[in-house]
Amino acid sequence: MGPVPNVTRADVAQAARNPLAFIAERWTPTQRTVQRAAFISLAMTVVIVVTGGAVRLTGSGLGCPTWPKCTQDSLTATSEMGFHGVVEFGNRMLTYVLCAAVGWAIIAARSQKPMRRSLTRLGWAQFWLVMGNAVLGGIVVLVGLNPYTVAAHFLLSSALIAVAAVMWQRSREGDAEPRPLVGKAVAQLVWFLVAASGLLIAVGTVVTGAGPHAGDSSDVPRMNLDPIGLDWEGVTKLHAVLAWIVVTLAFALWFVLKAVDAPRGPLARTRDLFLILLAQGAIGYVQYFTDLPEILVGLHMFGSCLVWIAVLRVLLSLRERPHPATELPAQADDSQLSAV
Repeated sequence: MGPVPNVTRADVAQAARNPLAFIAERWTPTQRTVQRAAFISLAMTVVIVVTGGAVRLTGSGLGCPTWPKCTQDSLTATSEMGFHGVVEFGNRMLTYVLCAAVGWAIIAARSQKPMRRSLTRLGWAQFWLVMGNAVLGGIVVLVGLNPYTVAAHFLLSSALIAVAAVMWQRSREGDAEPRPLVGKAVAQLVWFLVAASGLLIAVGTVVTGAGPHAGDSSDVPRMNLDPIGLDWEGVTKLHAVLAWIVVTLAFALWFVLKAVDAPRGPLARTRDLFLILLAQGAIGYVQYFTDLPEILVGLHMFGSCLVWIAVLRVLLSLRERPHPATELPAQADDSQLSAV
């Protein structure tokens, strides 16, 4: 066994005052460690979205009828609450796992040498989004699964996915000024794609909010679409039209990138997006014509996360941020890390 480190009273005081700085002074993670921490944070964000969908699709949204406790008298689910209580309380517990993943990403980014403030800020942005969404999730329960609050809950999760995806990408880059890899016209087309994808996700929350899966076995109110002159089938068709617009934009982008002989990165990311969109569209049509079976709706929610990540990866692939020359030797061990 090695010698026990001598921890002084000053060390304890410093750790209490600024634990992140205390850790950073004593640990320097590798580039690969920072990348993995950022990826795990992104993956856990997707997991919490999918499990939240499982809570809804199993009718367990009010399995814990109050918040922050599970019942008025118990912090945890009780045996009398049965399956729904276990599902809802389990999803709440996963929030702590997500917080741990985000915390690990923050610590890894803060401890990197030299410290990258932009990366650390992205980690903290995730933390505050998680906290905000946890509070919003509590409000969703307290208002009896009001569909508008449920939609806001999902949209805030999409914002969290966006920040996590950006952090993951930035952990694999340097801090040099971004250098564009495509022309302005192509970049504008991609921004249209991002905007259309965001609108597609937003309308998808309306489809869910007006649809049959209310999230609980009791009578939960659904979104009223009468003021906009649509019913559930009408807004579903609007969602499908937007999906085809996104697919068309992705295909057009792929064609343009090939025509201008774009670098491999943007081409590969656009190809990935196009394939994910086709799979997501197939699931969407099957679930529509089979009366929305819960398993397919859950897969569609997972697919929406993948679509959003793929769209953001296309956007981020349009430029590169090389590592400064002084960093190159330190990155040599990570040269084999493949883009996922």
